[in-house]
Amino acid sequence: MMSVCLCLCPAVQSQNLVTDNVAVVEGEVAVISCRVKNNDDSVIQLLNPNRQTIYFRDVRPLKDARFQLVNFSDNELRVSLSNVTLSDEGRYVCQLYTDPPQEAYADITVLIPPGNPIIETRDGQVIEGNETEMTCTAMGSKPAATIRWMKGDKELQGKSKVEETYDTMFTVTSQLTFTVTKEDDGVPVVCIVDHPAVKDVQAQTYLVVHYKPEVKIVVEFPDGLPREGQNMELSCQAKGKPHPQQINWVKVDDDLPSHALITGPDLYIENLNKTYNGTYRCFAANSVGESYDDYILYVYDAPTTTPIPTTATTTTPTTTTISLPEATADSRAGEGAPRAVDHAVIGGVVAVVVFAMLCLLIILGRYFARHKGTYFTHEAKGADDAADADTAIINAEGGHNNSDEKKEYYI
Repeated sequence: MMSVCLCLCPAVQSQNLVTDNVAVVEGEVAVISCRVKNNDDSVIQLLNPNRQTIYFRDVRPLKDARFQLVNFSDNELRVSLSNVTLSDEGRYVCQLYTDPPQEAYADITVLIPPGNPIIETRDGQVIEGNETEMTCTAMGSKPAATIRWMKGDKELQGKSKVEETYDTMFTVTSQLTFTVTKEDDGVPVVCIVDHPAVKDVQAQTYLVVHYKPEVKIVVEFPDGLPREGQNMELSCQAKGKPHPQQINWVKVDDDLPSHALITGPDLYIENLNKTYNGTYRCFAANSVGESYDDYILYVYDAPTTTPIPTTATTTTPTTTTISLPEATADSRAGEGAPRAVDHAVIGGVVAVVVFAMLCLLIILGRYFARHKGTYFTHEAKGADDAADADTAIINAEGGHNNSDEKKEYYI
């Protein structure tokens, strides 16, 4: 199988002879090219690192069938070496028979890829908040490989150690230490090996993180505020790793109502009343630890019908209806005190009634003031100087004869 050789260094040149260094993966094919500039019909030959002639012009004196002639001309001698091994590594000589002879050198470097990387973890299962340690090993490479770490889409920095083994082979070990969170559960950790002989060599493992339960109390019913006489069901929702196996209900600083029913994670209470007010707590536990959530119960009054107050004025009878709003919010922990009848609204109604009465009094006062006056008659003129009543009548102006004409009536 043919392969493309990689040039590691700039070409090594003599006066008329040019060649290239070659890097080849073990087991692949290396190609050595001896090129001549301005050749004057001089002979070209290729020698191995032991100075043995591989090819003299287009003739192969060396009895190694792995060497094959690829091209021969006045300007080039190109030879391939198949199934390259580590023992083939060294300096090969292109030689031009001139006076004096000229030489150019091609260094063959054999690349040996590492074996498949191996990931080892110190802890099979890690508890949230603890440190974990992983080790990735790439063995038997030439040159030494480099190792990178990825956790999810984030690159982490490991600490590498390189050991040289026999025949200039290398083993690389990288150690990674980090603190885990519950969000790391199920996240892949990848060890990536970089080497010039191979691409995309990696090993992968998945984190298994144990964490204590997360607990949340959910009101299944009633909808809205709990009121006297209603039934209530609270559900304790808990998740953790491993899954919580134990769930308990308690009432803080008191006992649960005598007829409260616990079914698995659910708490059922019938016929609510205000004696049930208090904090209800749900505990959930697994092998990592225990957690809880609280629900503060406040039982509200049962809905009532409010009488409709009316207000009358002196002109047109008016009926005012006051509608008291009913709260519909959820009675979760930390909410405020119950909302009773809104006294401010009733106070406003009373103020309207008082204002109407004041307006009525003012209207009546102005009416009486407008009809108030003083009335004078002529019946008693001249009576002030009379000694008695008879004399007063006689002395009255105009006398008694005109009394019919001077009658005045006051209604």
